[in-house]
Amino acid sequence: MTAKAHVQRVVGTGAEEAAPRIGVVGGGQLARMMQEAAIPLGIQLHALVEAADGASGQVIPHSIVGDADDLSAVCGLAANVDVLTVEHEHVPDEILEAAGEFAPVRPGAHALAFAQDKLAMREKMGELGIPVPRWWRVESEDEIAAALADLGGQAVLKTPRDGYDGKGVRVIAAASEARDWLKAGGPLLLEEMIPFEFEVAAVLARRPSGEVACWPVVRTVQQEGACFEVVAPAPGVPPELEAQIQDIAVRIAGALDVVGILAVELFVARSGEGIVRDDDEAASGGELIPYVNALAMRPHNSAHWTIEGADTGQFEQHLRAVLDLPLGSPAPLRDWSVMVNVLGSELEDPREAYPKVMEKYPRAKIHMYGKEVKPRRKIGHVTVLGDDLDEALAQAHGAAAMLRGDVRAGWVG
Repeated sequence: MTAKAHVQRVVGTGAEEAAPRIGVVGGGQLARMMQEAAIPLGIQLHALVEAADGASGQVIPHSIVGDADDLSAVCGLAANVDVLTVEHEHVPDEILEAAGEFAPVRPGAHALAFAQDKLAMREKMGELGIPVPRWWRVESEDEIAAALADLGGQAVLKTPRDGYDGKGVRVIAAASEARDWLKAGGPLLLEEMIPFEFEVAAVLARRPSGEVACWPVVRTVQQEGACFEVVAPAPGVPPELEAQIQDIAVRIAGALDVVGILAVELFVARSGEGIVRDDDEAASGGELIPYVNALAMRPHNSAHWTIEGADTGQFEQHLRAVLDLPLGSPAPLRDWSVMVNVLGSELEDPREAYPKVMEKYPRAKIHMYGKEVKPRRKIGHVTVLGDDLDEALAQAHGAAAMLRGDVRAGWVG
């Protein structure tokens, strides 16, 4: 008996029945911010959340508690919406395929597979001729030792699935450092360390029809493996490099048939700087080369700035795309947008800082996610727009620091 036999469609009444209905698998801050975008459009969001009092359960009335790997729960959600989307990649392929019997799934399992599995993604990038760090699929200490010798003794080891914000990533100099992961079973990804000059992200939206809208390429800064700062547009990126990076993102979106938001995270390095290539130029004048590091097929941290900083924010654009509606303009509204994440806080409730933050930084736009405060956890972000980059950086970092309870930023409880 198929999953379809276990689900009964719920019929609503009144004005709500005519509203477009989008189902979202996941109850974190991304679904929460989708709800903010859905309200003015009259779109009804339904979410499968991990907890009723979680980030999304607090604000999405049509929420049900369940797990992303529960076939009945995901199919039940799909049966009561017009289209199904996700706020994270950790939904098994077979469940997404089963849910497709009830509603279109966007992005589909065929695309999400390359965001879920780093080995599959790197193999696909090779087929497309898109640069990635040199990599090896390894399943033994001997294979790791051979690759380390090829790379000069140091490399980055990653678990192919489920890693994010620095989790499932470690730098190793000996094969024995991988022993615990090897014992867990399954292949691992080993790749060269790219001596990058900076990191960037290209974010776009794509409809089923193929229409694409790209926001400016942004510079990202990581702190202990988690995204900390985003600047739009990316300072120091020549126009020809930005065009190259956006072309890479558009090619990936088309080749994988991505529908919704696609974020492509890249390292930018100069040829010759510790990178072994046959046609390297001298390090001092080497060409800037972008290397794809990761893909995400849902709204992304590197595009939170678009909520205030662009004609159309990423959350509204994602809803438009999955409903196959015409996409909005991605044009930025000011010269610069700076987004800084609030990673943990010394304050039991960071909202205690609102009076002082709002008085000192009246241009700062604060987004708190309704999450319990834990060390290094993403509990919110701050965005500041402006025509002076240094000023926008100072204000965004100052406001975020006060929300973290940083005494050096002027917070006194």
